[in-house]
Amino acid sequence: MSATDQAGPILVFLGPTLRLTEAQAALDAIYLQPVAQGDILLAAHAFHPKAMVIIDGQFEDRPSVRHKEILWALAQGIVVIGAASMGALRAAELAPYGMIGVGLIFRWYRRWMLAPDDAVAVQSGPAELGFPPVTDALIDLQKTFSHLMRQGHVSAAQRDCLTAAARRMNFRDRSFEKILRAEGWRREEIASLRREFVRQKALDALLALNLAPRLSPEFAADRGYKTWVATNTFIRDLEAANIDRNLINNY
Repeated sequence: MSATDQAGPILVFLGPTLRLTEAQAALDAIYLQPVAQGDILLAAHAFHPKAMVIIDGQFEDRPSVRHKEILWALAQGIVVIGAASMGALRAAELAPYGMIGVGLIFRWYRRWMLAPDDAVAVQSGPAELGFPPVTDALIDLQKTFSHLMRQGHVSAAQRDCLTAAARRMNFRDRSFEKILRAEGWRREEIASLRREFVRQKALDALLALNLAPRLSPEFAADRGYKTWVATNTFIRDLEAANIDRNLINNY
């Protein structure tokens, strides 16, 4: 069944980028955990959506979502939108094949294809708590340091120093507070500057959610990926994840 044959729901794969309550206020949708290998296929069969919005994705405890899987969804006529985090990465890579990218981070990855993937990565808490972020993304930190410079809170040299420190850190350790403490800032100064933090990932995610209802019908008819073919590697991935390979042919 093609997604264009029905008025299905919009699915959103969401994790630490945006609080669920913020997302629900922006878009009435079915919210799922951060996407990983196999989830696109299983969610499509479970909900028969008209569109999927990929914000967050898993990449450590589970294999990350495969490009081939997103292409399969596009071939079924499902509109796939990406933004902010894993969604921006995959959209930048698959835009030539019909995936829709939204937001500044998508455009950044689209322009700089060799930009580091970990610029959007964060450590998060457990699913039971809603995947709360416990570190800060490099892209948010870079935007914040530039914002602080424009507001006159730091000099250009301090911005460059803070940005370099953030880039040197592993994404599992990056945080606004840790970076500024390491550079000699006092606790009260850090607390004051934290109020100026720029949540660029969240802004991009909200933009994608707000645009999704309009983008879904606009691109449903002409964004289908027409030449999808299952590869041996993709089949082995499904089997490794204990997913029925017949699902790819019976939609």
